[in-house]
Amino acid sequence: MAKVAFIYAGQGAQYTGMGKDLAENYKEAAEVFEAANESIGFDIAKLCFEGPDEELMKTENTQPAVLTMSIACLRVLESRGFNPDVAAGLSLGEYSALVNAGALKFEDAVPLVRLRGRLMQETVPLGKGGMAAIIGLTNEEVLDVCKEASQYGIVEPANFNCPGQISIAGEIQALEKAIEIAKSKGAKRAIMLSVSAPFHCSMLQPAGEKLGEALDKIQFGDLKLPVISNVNAQYIKDKSDIKNLLVRQVYSSVLWEATIERMIQDGVDVFVELGPGKVLSGFVRKIDKTRVSLNVEDVKSLEETLRALEGLK
Repeated sequence: MAKVAFIYAGQGAQYTGMGKDLAENYKEAAEVFEAANESIGFDIAKLCFEGPDEELMKTENTQPAVLTMSIACLRVLESRGFNPDVAAGLSLGEYSALVNAGALKFEDAVPLVRLRGRLMQETVPLGKGGMAAIIGLTNEEVLDVCKEASQYGIVEPANFNCPGQISIAGEIQALEKAIEIAKSKGAKRAIMLSVSAPFHCSMLQPAGEKLGEALDKIQFGDLKLPVISNVNAQYIKDKSDIKNLLVRQVYSSVLWEATIERMIQDGVDVFVELGPGKVLSGFVRKIDKTRVSLNVEDVKSLEETLRALEGLK
């Protein structure tokens, strides 16, 4: 039997209409959207299915929307008898992985990520911080770029996604300087990203600390399957470690490439991306082309993935 990992999408993958056909065709998915509506006190299903885009794109709405869509995909797979051997999620997606592992109740996770989105957005004044993507440099070269540019302000690596694809975050002037330096070092592309906050850098430490106050009220359960943390690319050892890791995750680099490499090293053959888009599947292919990459985001992709998983039994 193949070893299977479920990996969960983060913010940025959302689109209007996501989850609609799943909820119309599978009661397990519809129930997830209903539970989300109840836990958050507004119609997140309508927002996912109909938009409007500008509301869905607000961080405090995006985060619960993507989480809900991802867990809807999970519940359908579970109802068909498929469970992973290991799970992880990119940034926001880590909350979906913890729900998958039974460590975090879904009805706690939805309002929690809504608060997380609000805190991440509000902590740094609009226009003060941002993010940039650097394509075609090694991890070490990007660290050097940040070091050189840091004399102009805060700038740090935010996401190590896959070989040659890294995002950085920080203050605008320092980011602009980092883009210049990256190009001079031979980056294929170095561009500002259209995000309104410097995610996963030290500027968001106050957001992490405020999130910690909300996490104090959450009762975490035992992990029923292994989950790898973004912060250190290691397995979460115990439920008592979860709060600290989620606080640090807000202002620390996401070690996604190392997370996937750890799974591969531990024998994962098949990666199933749950939630909107196929961004993570693309990262997996760039890390190791020999692994099977599947995704679930609508009825068509679900049916294809179910067929593929049946064939691997």
